Amino acid sequence: MDLQLAGMVVVVSGGCHGIGRAIVEAFLGEGARVVVGDRDAAAGADLVARRGAAADVAFAAGDLADPAVCARLAALAVGRFGGIDVLVNNVGRNDGVGLDGDVDAFLGSLRANVGGAFALLRAALPSLRARRGAVVNIGSKVAVTGQGGTSGYAAAKGAMLALTREWALELADDGVRVNAVCPAEVWTPMYEQWLAGCADPAAERARIERSIPLGRRFTTAREIADSVVFVASPRASHTTGQVLFVDGGYVHLDRRWTPTTS
Repeated sequence: MDLQLAGMVVVVSGGCHGIGRAIVEAFLGEGARVVVGDRDAAAGADLVARRGAAADVAFAAGDLADPAVCARLAALAVGRFGGIDVLVNNVGRNDGVGLDGDVDAFLGSLRANVGGAFALLRAALPSLRARRGAVVNIGSKVAVTGQGGTSGYAAAKGAMLALTREWALELADDGVRVNAVCPAEVWTPMYEQWLAGCADPAAERARIERSIPLGRRFTTAREIADSVVFVASPRASHTTGQVLFVDGGYVHLDRRWTPTTS
């Protein structure tokens, strides 16, 4: 299926690693031009260098919790490629700010995990309106299931789902679609690093895999990316305000069906 994304301009926040990098590669595979924002300047420079003569990637380094960095990223997309057709709000980190943290830490988690998405959409909005573009917000299972010990991240990702529907309604008359993709257990280098800190990484990985109904395996970053690319594409032209869970049934299927032993 031709997703009709060739030549379109896509902005991806947090696009240098993990799910974000998979999203960038998937859009490039469809012929889109991608503008990446990320704190990792070295990884961003490497991404641009690897594309070389294709000249279909631009990069801006900085903390996307800062509205000035968001404005710079949007301006780069407009200046380099002429506008913005798709915005992917991917930046986010489970920072472990729980009830043992203070209010400032909680508000800082909200600023880092959802404030930047608000600022980036505001910066990109004139171009998105002009092009009747699309926004995809990356959510998290934590917004729906809870996790414990991560009040800030849970609140921020819950806000992302609420904002998906709020923005979809507010921007409907402009022809701008807004949807969210919600991962659960996705195998990334960051996840692997976290798992390595467990007392028995192999046993913990097996326990988590048993809890995922479809295939008893982690979701891949590419599976998240493919869903993001589709819902952002003109092929999903009448889909807005939706939350798509790409999680092998982790969130919504009955746990009584999930085996507790191997």
